[in-house]
Amino acid sequence: MPASTDTPALDLRGIVRTYGPVRALDHAALSVRRGEVHGLIGQNGAGKSTLMKILAGIEQADQGEILLDGQPIRAESPAAMIQRGLGVIFQDRMLVGNFTVEEALFYATPAIRRHGPLLRRAKLRQEAERVIRRYFDTSLPPKALIRDLSTAEQQIVHITRTLLTGPSVIVLDEPTVALASREVENLFRAIREMRADGITVVYISHYLREITEICDRVTVLRNGRHVATVQADQTTTTRLTSLMTGAEIGSLFPPHNSADTLSGDRPIRFAAQGLGHRAAFADVSFDLREGEILGVTGLIGSGFKELARVIFGLDRATSGTMALAGRGYSPRSPREALAARVALVPEDRRSAGVGLALSLRENVTLASLRRFSPRGLMRRGAERQSARAFIERLAIKAPHEEIHVSGLSGGNQQKVAIAKWLCRGAGLYLLDEPSIGIDVAGKAEIYRLLRSLAAEGNAVIVFSSDLDEIQGLADRVLVFHRGRIALDASTADTSSGQLLAAAIAGSPHQAPDKGQSERQAANG
Repeated sequence: MPASTDTPALDLRGIVRTYGPVRALDHAALSVRRGEVHGLIGQNGAGKSTLMKILAGIEQADQGEILLDGQPIRAESPAAMIQRGLGVIFQDRMLVGNFTVEEALFYATPAIRRHGPLLRRAKLRQEAERVIRRYFDTSLPPKALIRDLSTAEQQIVHITRTLLTGPSVIVLDEPTVALASREVENLFRAIREMRADGITVVYISHYLREITEICDRVTVLRNGRHVATVQADQTTTTRLTSLMTGAEIGSLFPPHNSADTLSGDRPIRFAAQGLGHRAAFADVSFDLREGEILGVTGLIGSGFKELARVIFGLDRATSGTMALAGRGYSPRSPREALAARVALVPEDRRSAGVGLALSLRENVTLASLRRFSPRGLMRRGAERQSARAFIERLAIKAPHEEIHVSGLSGGNQQKVAIAKWLCRGAGLYLLDEPSIGIDVAGKAEIYRLLRSLAAEGNAVIVFSSDLDEIQGLADRVLVFHRGRIALDASTADTSSGQLLAAAIAGSPHQAPDKGQSERQAANG
């Protein structure tokens, strides 16, 4: 008997999941109507990922039931859930870099099993090309290697591979992380096409503006429990934040420095003059004073991210000069940058910022091992004491210092990445997308921490695609446009619209194209 049109396409009821003494899900619930785009939000640790792993058959619930089209099912394995019409696209896309696009689309997928041992590549290629054209209005070279594709193109491959299985429900987990503005718009177009085709979409994101823009309804989880389900077009990001945190978190951004703090009396910590790097950027000049937070932004490919690599010694400048605390500075490697007390917190914290398999204690002291082993013997007591001090200072939420960092939330992992450099000691901190993938409350904590670093006399450069973040956190901003600085100004004297105009058009006084004015490479 076909399901009633009022029957939810997906219904999770009373889901309980515990890990030892920790209850990750406490009778959580999620009810999604057929053919809608349904947002799922919550702070890091609220239970979103655990709930989706249970839905995908990766983990098993201790209690509760799952219904698809009104029929109770058991999510015993990922393969079984794919057969039932569920596709889950996690943030980590799990694509093999050495595979071609064609191999990534068809290898070890139901497409092969459906066509038997003699894979009819021509037919499958035609179907893949049709799906990519239908939903993304583009094409991909079938022989291109996955590792050579852009982030957006890899995402197209992953979503297309899922669509080829014929799903009725698709889950997208943080799909816009690291996507540029036009790429986000293309993804939203694809999602609307899925909805038009009757596919139900569950959309998970920390970017609340995206939630209110693309979703029909939104479910909020807090501490493993269902808090509310609301109409997206009848709520605000402020209201959603309140539901996520259980309270008003106050201003997201701490107060800016006073004018006297940024006066010419403060020593210059870092200076660049006519700096250039191959084709990435040229003629970049600016000063950064102690106690100042400088925001650097621009469109993807504008060169602003390459500036961080040059300052940290990952790449060599091809022209111009740099000075650090009044002395010439030209690092040939990150080791030399570290020796000069320059620290970089990278965008991809999971692969480059922290050691997931190491303990919290080991991560905090990782960059300072020589201090704790002056004669080759590790002073465990001093190491542990120092780690605890930074855990307390940064309010890192963990049961003890020996827990593996892989078990911490994204916000706490970011704090660990910063604690590592605080333990070592630096005077210039570079942070690449410091709040990416972090919930609202976690962002507020990171921002307060960066402001406190500046208040202690350190200089901070934040490289971010989030214009709200730049506007709210930085004292000054550099906007890159096609490899050159299009705007160097105090954030108090500029609007986010001017920042976007400078990034897109090269001038803060020239309005960007309609449809681009609400979005940068990421949303806040």
